[in-house]
Amino acid sequence: MPFFTRIPLIIFRLKLPFFILFTASYFLFSMSVVAQDQPNELSVTGRIIDADTQTPLPYATISLFNPGDSALITGAITDEQGLFTMEAQPGRYYADINFVGYASRRVPDVELAAGQETLALGDIVVQAEATGLEEVIVQGERNQVQLALDKKIFNVSQDPINAGRTASEILGNLPSVAVDNEGNVSLRGSSNVQILIDGKPSGLLSFDGAEGLRQLQGDLVENVEIITNPSARYQAEGMSGIINIVLKKERRKGVNGSFDFTAGYPHNYGTAINMNYRREKLNFFINYGIFYRNITNPNNRLYQEVYEEGNTFITQQHNINRQKGFSNNIQLGADYFFDENNILTTSFTYRHKKGQRNSEIEYLDYLNTTNNLSSITRRYQDEKETEPNLEYALNYKRAFQRKGQELTAMLTYLDNWEDSDQEYREFLFTPNNTPDGAPQLQHSDNYETEKQLLLQADYIHPFGKEGKMEAGIRGTWRDITNDFLVSELVEQEFQPLPGLDNNFAYDENIYAAYLITSNKVKQFGYQLGLRAEYSDVTTELLENNVESNHRDYLNLFPTAHFTYDLSGNNSLQISYSRRLHRPTYNDLSPFVTFVDKRNYFSGNPDLNPEYTHSIEMGHIKYFEKGSVNSTVYYRHTIDKIVRLKEFDSLRNSTLQPYNLSSEDAFGIEFISSYQPFAWWNLDLNMNFFHAEIDGANLDENYQSQTYTWFSRLTSRFTLWGDTDLQLRGNYDAPQNTPQGKRYAVAYMSMAITRDILKRKGTLTLNISDVFNTNRNRAITEGDNFYVRSSFQERPRINLALNYRLNQRKGESKNKLEESAF
Repeated sequence: MPFFTRIPLIIFRLKLPFFILFTASYFLFSMSVVAQDQPNELSVTGRIIDADTQTPLPYATISLFNPGDSALITGAITDEQGLFTMEAQPGRYYADINFVGYASRRVPDVELAAGQETLALGDIVVQAEATGLEEVIVQGERNQVQLALDKKIFNVSQDPINAGRTASEILGNLPSVAVDNEGNVSLRGSSNVQILIDGKPSGLLSFDGAEGLRQLQGDLVENVEIITNPSARYQAEGMSGIINIVLKKERRKGVNGSFDFTAGYPHNYGTAINMNYRREKLNFFINYGIFYRNITNPNNRLYQEVYEEGNTFITQQHNINRQKGFSNNIQLGADYFFDENNILTTSFTYRHKKGQRNSEIEYLDYLNTTNNLSSITRRYQDEKETEPNLEYALNYKRAFQRKGQELTAMLTYLDNWEDSDQEYREFLFTPNNTPDGAPQLQHSDNYETEKQLLLQADYIHPFGKEGKMEAGIRGTWRDITNDFLVSELVEQEFQPLPGLDNNFAYDENIYAAYLITSNKVKQFGYQLGLRAEYSDVTTELLENNVESNHRDYLNLFPTAHFTYDLSGNNSLQISYSRRLHRPTYNDLSPFVTFVDKRNYFSGNPDLNPEYTHSIEMGHIKYFEKGSVNSTVYYRHTIDKIVRLKEFDSLRNSTLQPYNLSSEDAFGIEFISSYQPFAWWNLDLNMNFFHAEIDGANLDENYQSQTYTWFSRLTSRFTLWGDTDLQLRGNYDAPQNTPQGKRYAVAYMSMAITRDILKRKGTLTLNISDVFNTNRNRAITEGDNFYVRSSFQERPRINLALNYRLNQRKGESKNKLEESAF
């Protein structure tokens, strides 16, 4: 059955009154608004540009207000060329322009005369924030959330909850994003999400993306973009969408910068420096971060039953994990402005991490009942790890004389490696806790390398009044090796363990091209795109008898986005895209993690890519004191990749990825903001989610239906002066999985901030998981086993100081500086 014919069936099977009620109300409201008689409205057009570079600013917001009572009349968001169009009835208004990192700009007299079809405001210049100690200062603070046409932008650097945290912890605080106890990221319930840094792949995320995000200091992050239904301009990788982490970078004139200092408990110490120097045609920038963490998580427990030949083998397991890490991150770069239309940017990034992991695992083994203890095993791990990675980037941008016509090109080279040395000691004891035999000693070496080259070029050609054509090409060449060896001490000599000694090679070449056309006619806008990607992937086990697995495939990925602006500050959006998820290097690598001898993790070299069709319909409503963004989405996925647990003849479990037949997912998402008073802001995110997974191709029992939801409420108060209090509550409802279920999780975080040093500094105290309730619990079941697990991290307290050099919080010049050209 085609995927689009399954949508009514999915809705019918939901059996949730609020889903039906909301969907019906949603469509009735939209139809009623469209059906209303529209008054004769006039068009207001213009373009928002940077005062210094004269380049257009996409996704800037312009709002039209009534000068009598300052009531919001209408608003718009600029497109990629900085152009906007909005409709209003004849009258006199004023307009406010806002954009991240720029001073607010007011156009005082906007007069629409009856009979006039269009009012062209022309180019409106806005100035990047700068310091003016002896000038008139306009104070303001950028919004923490911005809604663009195809993405949501979260200004995480403005969120006090994030002070002193890592990129992984920051993502876990974003709407629709979840980070599990292993650091794996999921978006709207799907773990197949593409994570980028500054719009491109990063070596920091290559070998172990979860650990890489924990290495990236949050003080280096400016904002995070979430793109749930990307256009053909973006890579097709990422089933549920793209998360782009944008690092801090300044372009203000003169010397500017910020300094961040963090001290926290458990041991968490860090410093981040972001500096730039802009003079005439040159802009130099440097970001440097250094941090040290030493964290112990003592509350990891597992209860396991394995059924075999009429007996029940029971294991109770307790893990204590300690992780110590010292990391440096530095980025150097420069922008050169040949003229107002040509910019060349080059940068070099070096990251280096040295870390230690220590774990203690105790296994209590019983036969048939927990009153019949048969043995005790204690296992200790000591690991030392070195992980440097280097990135080189060269970017060029050319703007032509025609507005909106531009060419961009990018070259990136990554060179990374990781060296891990692990030792294991295992001791066996009798039920009365006396030693039983000699200790077992094992050693594991793991050496990984990666080299990647990325070339990309994009061109935009405008036509007509608001139309444009876009085209681009992209090529990536990626080589990864993993030389691993696990050995055991036998008669005073370490000998390789069978199946755990090999050299795994991964070669990936991807070639892509896309074409997009878009236009807007009055209230109706559209964007149609097509992307072609050719994938050439080869994996090899190089030692002994060489085993090779080569796959190549050509795919087309159509996309479509439609928008319709309604009266009363309403907008409707609907979009479609086809996407894929290629098995990652870790998904394909047969290397087995050996920390826990009873529970292994490994890849599957025979894994196939998964494909999805994604449909979204969204509605945005702006109020005088807030806004509501609601989205209905549906995804149909084939060859769904899921990690499944299995047990071998020795009653040890392996968690390995497999392709299941399909998944159908349906959800409704709300993002709203409301400011009831000048001193109180509220942000609410809710996501209701239903999924059906069919894994009958492997086992009839690998099928599940789940109804779940999660919500996040943030409340921010201005207590007095420059002191703010922020509270954030999180709740994740229970969720079924193909082999069991995950229990609900609820926790709260808080932060207090105060501006000091004449608003040049901000002091922040935050506490994660105030009541120590963030505990991840799950049940996994099969024909011959039952597993119950629990994982909990300790609450964390951070004290952070942010000091700004030649800039103040939320301040900018009232007067625009002259252009540098």
